[in-house]
Amino acid sequence: MSALTMGAAGGRALRRGAAVRLVRLHLLSRQVPGALLALVGCGIALRCVLLLHWVVGDGAAAQQTPLLIEAAAASVVAVAARNPFGESERSTGRWLPYLRVGSALALTGAVVGLLAAGAAGAHLPGGCWELLRSVAGLTGIGLLSAAALGGAVSWVGPLAYTVVAEFALAAAWRTPWIWVTRPGHDTGAGLFVVLVLLAGVVLIALRGPRD
Repeated sequence: MSALTMGAAGGRALRRGAAVRLVRLHLLSRQVPGALLALVGCGIALRCVLLLHWVVGDGAAAQQTPLLIEAAAASVVAVAARNPFGESERSTGRWLPYLRVGSALALTGAVVGLLAAGAAGAHLPGGCWELLRSVAGLTGIGLLSAAALGGAVSWVGPLAYTVVAEFALAAAWRTPWIWVTRPGHDTGAGLFVVLVLLAGVVLIALRGPRD
């Protein structure tokens, strides 16, 4: 029995080791370490903007610069979804969808944490709730762009949305799909963001970025 127990324990250890190696290789293939460095840079940029008082008040003009930084961070997450191996990766096993979702959500959480840290102790228009909403929505748009256009050019989606949102802020639009013009507690804007992020995550998980 002891030999059987030791064999079972050895098998579990091998499986755990293989799982850890699979996750590590997936993250490296998505250039996650480089993406994290870029996200740290976004957090530092937001900190500098707030400390230098380039953001004053809570009006439309005050939201534009943080929105640009949030869009840049979301673009990093979307580009990190790029598939470097093409069609061959899709035949590697059943864990690929979970790895895609895990890496995308982990980087999205890193965006929120790093930008919140960059805004700590300073005045951020809308506060951390609107930060979370914008990051989630822009990341969802980026993932949808990765699925439709390819990971390398997935930044096009967040950039295009940001251009429209900047105009909407200046023109005082109030439609829920331009969530940056709505208060942080707005239910319609929150639901739209959740749907966009969910759609992006599901498409990336099932189909991956376009080759």
